[in-house]
Amino acid sequence: MGDIGLDEYQLRVNQVLSQVDRIEERVIEIDQFYVNNSKNQVNVSRGGSASKEKDKDKERLVTNGKKQQDVAIRESIATKRMQELIRQFGTILNQISKHKFAWPFMEPVDVKGLGLNDYYEIIEKPMDFGTIKKQMEAKDGTGYKHVREIYSDVRLVFKNAMKYNDEKNKFHVMAKTLLEKFEDKWMQFLPKVVEEERRHEEDEAEVQLNVQLAQEAAYAKMARDISNELFEADMHLEELRETLVQRCRKMSTEEKRQLGTALTRLSTEDLSRALEIVAQSNPGFIVNAEEVDLDIDAQSESTLWRLKFFVKDALQAQARPLASTGANNNIEKCENNNNNVNNNSKRKREICDVLAKTVKKKTKKLGS
Repeated sequence: MGDIGLDEYQLRVNQVLSQVDRIEERVIEIDQFYVNNSKNQVNVSRGGSASKEKDKDKERLVTNGKKQQDVAIRESIATKRMQELIRQFGTILNQISKHKFAWPFMEPVDVKGLGLNDYYEIIEKPMDFGTIKKQMEAKDGTGYKHVREIYSDVRLVFKNAMKYNDEKNKFHVMAKTLLEKFEDKWMQFLPKVVEEERRHEEDEAEVQLNVQLAQEAAYAKMARDISNELFEADMHLEELRETLVQRCRKMSTEEKRQLGTALTRLSTEDLSRALEIVAQSNPGFIVNAEEVDLDIDAQSESTLWRLKFFVKDALQAQARPLASTGANNNIEKCENNNNNVNNNSKRKREICDVLAKTVKKKTKKLGS
């Protein structure tokens, strides 16, 4: 193959094919991202200025590092707001703790000292105000993260006492009284909790939107890069194909005649594609003209071999569906094809006639 040996040529082809395989994997990744994205759209209902802010966020394409920093800042602010709510809730807990009925609930139940042998069989999770306050004041990260967790534990203190002691027992009565007072105070405090939860949900939705935007921007860039790489790969393959064709032997007269005959057997679509191959090497050749005059002998060796390779593949592709069906299906297809030919093949017949005439003319010259 001249200055490019066969081994080197094969190596370059394999390199391009490996590049295409890598591109295909990334295309699959991008496709999967957008499929999952369409299934998991986050619809955040926001109005007024909040909606405008979200629109602005969509327009901004900032770096992932900046977005991660924004996420950390938002989480820090939300944590501080919740800590403030917990502090305010502590006021309610102190008021309940100062009630005259609160003393039995300030420390863990002395199960052993009181001889309550069945206590742990009845009470699954013991709780008391002392334990709650310690967890509220914890600095090692083990403390309460949400004020509703404290609310649940306070209720548990009273519910345990009411569960273990019957209704007439004084501890049951004391727990029930304090629970009612606590629930009243909680209902007054609850709007603050609901408002904070709403803000937190909006912040999380906005963070998720920002992450989604960052991902979309990254995958959009990946898609652009893939497009460029595909173009480069296509150019490399075209160069290699052209190099191969240029180094092919000269096509014989008989091979040209066979090529002209084979062209007449192509489908209308494949014939148009074959003519496009001719047009690539002949700028003045009009593929969509009403009449096409194709002179096989006038074509370059490069064009002839490219046509031959294409025609061979096209005819093999046409033959496969016919080979895979039974005789009855073949008859049906032939009838349908005949109908299609009658309706759609005027242009093909014109092209084929020109090819046949050209081949016959060249054959006569050779005979004389």
